[in-house]
Amino acid sequence: MANKKLDCGWFSILLKKIPLKITLLFLMVTGLFFISFLLGRYPVTPDTVLAILLSKVFNISKTWTDTMEVVVLQLRLPRIIAALLVGGALSASGAAYQSLFKNPLVSPDILGVSAGAGFGAALGMILYYPWPAVQAMAFLFALLAVAVSFFISRFFGKNSMLVLVLGGLVVSALFQALLSITKYLADPLDVLPAITFWLMGGLSKVTNTDALFVLFPVILPVSVLYLIRWQINVLAVGDEEALALGININRIRITVMLCATLMTAAAVSISGIIGWVGLIIPHIARMLTGPNFQRLLPTSFLLGSGYLLLVDNISRNAIAVEIPLGILTALIGAPFFVFLLSRAGKGWTL
Repeated sequence: MANKKLDCGWFSILLKKIPLKITLLFLMVTGLFFISFLLGRYPVTPDTVLAILLSKVFNISKTWTDTMEVVVLQLRLPRIIAALLVGGALSASGAAYQSLFKNPLVSPDILGVSAGAGFGAALGMILYYPWPAVQAMAFLFALLAVAVSFFISRFFGKNSMLVLVLGGLVVSALFQALLSITKYLADPLDVLPAITFWLMGGLSKVTNTDALFVLFPVILPVSVLYLIRWQINVLAVGDEEALALGININRIRITVMLCATLMTAAAVSISGIIGWVGLIIPHIARMLTGPNFQRLLPTSFLLGSGYLLLVDNISRNAIAVEIPLGILTALIGAPFFVFLLSRAGKGWTL
């Protein structure tokens, strides 16, 4: 009896440590995860979806067709997982950047990640590389763009945050110019449309391998950011307070930028450029839980995951042809940003 009381006590403590809003968000995202399997032009019943998923863990007699299994495991499962990871990564990196720069207008592509990834993917397509190599080039050039931005800040601005942002603008402009050159040289019949469609963002080509590829570069940085959550909170207050508490400011800033960059680069490499998620979702999370990064980070991740999965469900089911994700996120994000501007007079709390 004593052991049971002790176990219940630990369970109660765990529940108290997890805020109710985060718990509800997790349950909502979990529900959306299972509902997403039922959406599509090929109908699959809920019990069939559950049986197919459980059959990979337990020995269940097969009562479904091979087509149903392909639809659930090869088409919808990787796309759903990718939407959760990409949305969570973009939102979490946006929250980290906004807290680090203390600026509500900061988004994950501030240091040139999206521009570098766009050029890398376009270069791979124009060279007729296989699709995994195109994704790898997008990932590597995204990291290269941030590395150049950081080098400019370190060499010319002595790690100044302002010079870092300006360096990101310069690098973005440079890679955008290189992307334009690549599009100009691309074959207008097949390569140029592929580049254009990739730049609009989407998850139609995602496979289980892609989902596994992006899993580690998303989960590890999020875990690291959560481990240094209180240092990020102190940095948001001011450098003097951080120095007084013995925090190595440069080390924490570099860690945050590395984690946010790795997440964004991994997400963009498989999804293309999807805007507004990393800018808008952290604002909504901050409205729900406040500026405390301990709650802001998981809330942003869960909100971003659920939001992008919901938008992806709309993109593949709204009309006969699939709508690129970047278009839908812009159509939703722009009006919401106007709403945020209407609240600007009330201030923005970090």
